[in-house]
Amino acid sequence: MAFLFNKFQEAIKTLAKSPSFARDPRHLQFDADVNRLFLYTSYNRLGKHSEEKDAEEIIELASKASVTDQQKQVQQNVHYQLKHICKSMDSILRPDTKDPSQSPSDAYNNSRRSGLSLAVGTGVAAANKPAVPATRPLTRTELSNKFRDQFGYTLDIKPSLIPHKDAGQGLFLSGEANVGAVLAIYPGVIYSPAYYRYIPGYPRIDACNSYLITRYDGTIINAKPWHLGGETREVWDGSDPVDYNTTPPKSPESNSDRAWRMLNKPLQKSGCENFGDVLERRNPLAFGHFVNHPPGGSAPNVMICPYDFPLTEKDMRAYIPNIAFGGEEPVTMKRFGSFWFKSRAPGKQTGESPVLRTLVLVSTRSVCDEELFLNYRYSSSKGRPEWYTPVDEEEDKRRWS
Repeated sequence: MAFLFNKFQEAIKTLAKSPSFARDPRHLQFDADVNRLFLYTSYNRLGKHSEEKDAEEIIELASKASVTDQQKQVQQNVHYQLKHICKSMDSILRPDTKDPSQSPSDAYNNSRRSGLSLAVGTGVAAANKPAVPATRPLTRTELSNKFRDQFGYTLDIKPSLIPHKDAGQGLFLSGEANVGAVLAIYPGVIYSPAYYRYIPGYPRIDACNSYLITRYDGTIINAKPWHLGGETREVWDGSDPVDYNTTPPKSPESNSDRAWRMLNKPLQKSGCENFGDVLERRNPLAFGHFVNHPPGGSAPNVMICPYDFPLTEKDMRAYIPNIAFGGEEPVTMKRFGSFWFKSRAPGKQTGESPVLRTLVLVSTRSVCDEELFLNYRYSSSKGRPEWYTPVDEEEDKRRWS
């Protein structure tokens, strides 16, 4: 198996230099990431008993298939893993589920708010509060331990081993996982570009919040409201009690920054929110927001993978720790420079299923009982914190070009 992995690593280095991916820098980095994810997740799906010919076939596909086709395969590979992860957690928390009326599917259907509730507001929404199916009364730690027994790994949050005063908490894998494995999910509230102005702290959204992440398509996920999760399965509305306009920023503000923040306050929440999904707050993998950037001299062992969770998979829904601000109906946006504008084109084509635009962390090598590190790829055009050491300066430039 190690021999096959070495072949994949060589293929990644070769394909990253392929002229077929050489367009503008930002697209080049996106294509290279998709290519790596295709190889890593496909390698993982081969399993322990794969043969050399299987690996060679995947490498050949990676060199010939379009980026779009590789994206689709990555989605399938990640979904395949998450389906097994969700089944494992369900077997632990709901082992004796017999009554279809108590299935996660029905809980999901019941959680859908009516048009009346959206129009009238929170009073009707509370009356239509979704039913939460019964689960075993396990603590978050007990579920995590049982999940490791079944799946071979889980996650721990404890002080980082990075030798820096600002390292804080780190994300650790407890157990062992192969390359290409889904190790963590990035939880929280999902904001499409249409709802940027609702992000707490807007427009300086990262001044007091280090738990934000952006996908290539412009989707932002705010994990701060999720924090450490909870101790039960419950209706989660993504609320965050922090007033970001009164919270001191992490770094000193200039007078212009302070004025900009005061004049451009985030929009207030309204009936456009479609909050209130039944989620498993004890999810042992919902800690992607605690992963640190590697210290100097170290390499990342995970990478970001965009994952569009199909909301038709109702039995999995409770284990996907995200909700979409503004509901599931997509709003088509077009980007011009650094600005986003609504498009008149329909947001969803006929036959397309609604999705949650989430992120997962995928291992880039075999990982065993160690701290996880992710390349943050901070922009060189903005002030970087003193602890940040670029993993690959060229990647950072391409990501934000």
